[in-house]
Amino acid sequence: MKRTVALIFSLDTQRQVISPALRERMARMFNVVSPVADGKVTPEVAAEFLREADGCMSGWGSPNLSAEVLAKAPKLRIMAHSAGSVKPFVSDKLFERGIVVTSASAQIAVDVAHFTLGLIIIGQKDLMELSPRVAHGEFWGIKGGYRPANDPRGCTVGVISASHVGRCVLKLLPHFEMNALLYDPYVSAEQARALQAEKVELDELFERSDVVSCHAPSIPATQHIVNAARLAKMRDGAVFINTARGSCVDEHALVEELKKRRIWAFLDVFDPEPPPPGSPLFTCPNLTMTPHMAGCVGRGRLRLGEQACSELEAYFAGKPAQYPVTKEMLDRIA
Repeated sequence: MKRTVALIFSLDTQRQVISPALRERMARMFNVVSPVADGKVTPEVAAEFLREADGCMSGWGSPNLSAEVLAKAPKLRIMAHSAGSVKPFVSDKLFERGIVVTSASAQIAVDVAHFTLGLIIIGQKDLMELSPRVAHGEFWGIKGGYRPANDPRGCTVGVISASHVGRCVLKLLPHFEMNALLYDPYVSAEQARALQAEKVELDELFERSDVVSCHAPSIPATQHIVNAARLAKMRDGAVFINTARGSCVDEHALVEELKKRRIWAFLDVFDPEPPPPGSPLFTCPNLTMTPHMAGCVGRGRLRLGEQACSELEAYFAGKPAQYPVTKEMLDRIA
């Protein structure tokens, strides 16, 4: 007997994460209930979709599965999220009911890790500063006043947090002969060694690293974890990367440190996001900014739908979730 699965996010978002082939696959496996027109799915509409649903797939723009919504979803047993953080979409009642929650954040993590690796390499090669100099007529005769290019092999990368992304980055570094330091209060020294990293405290990480890469979640404990005192400990010529959450960085302190032209920074996330017009970040020539696109973009987003569908398929086959999210995890994930 086919299970009923409700898609509780807009058609526009579905097109980004569900390919035609996946939609056909889901139709063969499940009775799929979905919006038939564009527009945001409200809690009221979601409740109607969930009335007979055994499972659901959520995504960007889904409503919160509150007690009121769940009261109309007596058969619901699993919520497979086709994006990263589930925090805006879950409620205590969801966990009280024992409904399984999964996330596709591990798929996003791979893309973010690849993006981060690229920044580490071009940061060491000093591509961001040398490129405009070549455009202005300098080539062999590039003069001083810039960060000297270096070989990425042998550099020390300090990773803040052994999150999904952090672990993916740590897995990549040995392939490029890079050394890894790790700060994560939830990881032991032995666990860090298993990740091919040396566990250190955060201040030491900033002091010893050629590159500091932040992969921490946005929780009270990480608010402005990257502050003026720690930025001041960075080596001359070092690179700071944030592809995690903007709230982890004291942006005022970062701007003040960047003014000294000692370090370079790459920011893919901001606080607030996007930066407001006239932000002092826009005045820093040694800062490269991207619009929160380190994660899955373009065809990469189709992997998110594939992951969510696989979780639904496995659950109804009696298999455990590959990437479950529990209530206890919410205090320390993004």
